Amino acid sequence: MTISQTIAHMLLQINAVALRPQQPFTWTSGMKSPIYCDNRLTMAYPQVRDLIAESFADLINREWGQVDVVAGTATAGIPHAAFVSQKLSLPMAYIRSSAKGHGKENMIEGIIRPGQRVAVIEDLISTGGSSVKAAKAVQDAGAIVVGVAAIFTYGFEKAVRTFEETEIPLRTLTSYDNLLEVAVAKGYITEQEVSLLASWRKDPENWQK
Repeated sequence: MTISQTIAHMLLQINAVALRPQQPFTWTSGMKSPIYCDNRLTMAYPQVRDLIAESFADLINREWGQVDVVAGTATAGIPHAAFVSQKLSLPMAYIRSSAKGHGKENMIEGIIRPGQRVAVIEDLISTGGSSVKAAKAVQDAGAIVVGVAAIFTYGFEKAVRTFEETEIPLRTLTSYDNLLEVAVAKGYITEQEVSLLASWRKDPENWQK
C-alpha cells in the first residue's frame, strides 16, 4: 500500500474514521453523513501518530522546502504540529479560531515573525473555511504561509474552490478516495456501498433528501 492508503487503513482500524452508509451520522450542522471523522483519536496510538508526524515532515520537506515555523490550528491540529515541529527541530505556534477576549487578545499563540515561512497543520478539511481563516491570520501577522497540510480531506468541491481562490496550497496525507479504496479492499464496506458513499461526496447537503 502507499503511505496515503496505509494512513487511511490506520484511521479505519482505530475508528478515527467510521463509515455507516446504512445508518448515517448527524453532524453538528444537522447534515446527514455516512462518514464521521475524529482524528483526535490518533493521539491515543503512538504508532499511528508517529507515522502521521513523519509523513507531515516528509511532505513539508518535499513540497515546501525551508520552513521557519510549524503552526497548528486549534484545537485538533495543535498536537500534530507539536509532533512535527519536534521532528523538524522547528519552533511551533498555534492559531486560535478567534482572538482571545482578554490579555493581549492574541489569535496566534507562540512566536511568528514577519517574513517567516510557516506551514499550517490541520487535522481535517471539510469546507476549508476554518483552515483558510487560520492561514490568513498568519498572513496578517506578516508571515508567509507556504501551505496547509492536513491528515484527511473529504474532497468537497467547495474546499477545492476555497483554497484555489485564496491561492493557499493544500496538501493532505490521505483522502476520501484513498479511504474508499482501502475500505472496500479490507472489507469495511461492500462494492454496493461505495456508490452510496460517492453520491454523498458529490452533494452532501442534499444527500438522502
